[in-house]
Amino acid sequence: MNMRLVTAAAVLVSAAVHLYLWFDVFSGQAVIGPAFLLNAAGGLVIAVLLVRWRHWLPALLALGFGVSTLGAFVVAATVGLFGVHEHWIGWPVWTAAVSEVVAIVGGAVLLAGTLRADSRGQLQHPSAARGAHLH
Repeated sequence: MNMRLVTAAAVLVSAAVHLYLWFDVFSGQAVIGPAFLLNAAGGLVIAVLLVRWRHWLPALLALGFGVSTLGAFVVAATVGLFGVHEHWIGWPVWTAAVSEVVAIVGGAVLLAGTLRADSRGQLQHPSAARGAHLH
C-alpha cells in the first residue's frame, strides 16, 4: 500500500474527528474551539498536499500535525489545556490517537525516504542541482 495514501488517510481521519468534536462539544469554547476547527482545516490541506505534491514538505507537515495534535491531547489528559481536562475514553479519542500515531510514523518514513532520494539524486546528477543548461 502506498505510504503517502496511508499517511494522508491518517491525517484526514484525525481532522474529521476534530471537526466532529468541534460540532459536538467544542464549538462554544474560546481557545479550544477555534483550535479544533483549525486542526480540521489544516488536516484537510495536509492530506491533499500529501497526495498531490511529491515533496518533503507535506511529509514534514504530516509528522508535525501528528506530533502536535497528539501532544496537545496528552497535555489535556494530564495537566489540562486551556481549562480542558480530557480522558482516554471514547471512540473519538482512540480513533484520533491511533490516526495521529500513523501520521507520525508515516510522515517520518516519507520524510526520510524523500530526503534520502533527494540527496542521492543530487549526488548522482550534480548538474541537475545547479540547474545547468546544455547549449
